[in-house]
Amino acid sequence: MNVPTMASLFAEGKQPEVLFWVGCAGSFDDRAKKITKAFVKILNQAKVSFAVLGTEESCTGDPAKRAGNEFLFQMQAMTNIEVMNGYEVKKVVTTCPHCFNTLKNEYPGLGGNYEVVHHTTFLKQLLEEGKISMEGGSYRGKRITFHDPCYLGRANGIFEAPRELIQKLDAELVEMKSCKKRGLCCGAGGAQMFKEPEEGKKDVNIERTEQALETQPEIIAAACPFCNTMMTDGVKNKEKEASIKVLDVAELIADAEDL
Repeated sequence: MNVPTMASLFAEGKQPEVLFWVGCAGSFDDRAKKITKAFVKILNQAKVSFAVLGTEESCTGDPAKRAGNEFLFQMQAMTNIEVMNGYEVKKVVTTCPHCFNTLKNEYPGLGGNYEVVHHTTFLKQLLEEGKISMEGGSYRGKRITFHDPCYLGRANGIFEAPRELIQKLDAELVEMKSCKKRGLCCGAGGAQMFKEPEEGKKDVNIERTEQALETQPEIIAAACPFCNTMMTDGVKNKEKEASIKVLDVAELIADAEDL
């Protein structure tokens, strides 16, 4: 795949329009890598001038901060800010709402001021500019329910971009009882992704999966690698993986007919 790095472009005296922030999940998690590849496929198709940091990219510090280790967060953030400012980065796009929220809302206080865009908003812009087209395709008429990631929806007020993209696929968008501002967490936020849940009556991701299954979907759409993992685990717990797919919005678009 054609994925240039900031270092290689900088050496040639070039400056890409957009830095694609891949994130830890998108870099290392086998399932999330597929989302990264789908998004890169779209970026190349749309002829977007982009680059990644590659080995110079470190964790944004979101899990450390949410788990209460502010010192580690600031160390990680300062390292990243130094690298990005060195490359004179202006605009960042990311497929992870955790990275999006941290880069957008917490890096400015440490000297990292960038225009930060979530990939669903970016894809919607590409569509409006006519750089990608995705009418119809294999998802026409499919029942799709969208799970709102906490850091995309309630934390940053982005509800419509992913939904508009799903509807552009001529799919039938069905809403869960807890959606948009009343959306329910998948259970992975606050660094919960990296530990076993506390004892309780039911895991959060099972509760959320049950809400999704109530809509009788063929596909559960997500826009966050953490949410994707938790919803996939929930679907497996209910032994529905043969009939229900969990896919990122970028994967839906990359699979659409015109790409």
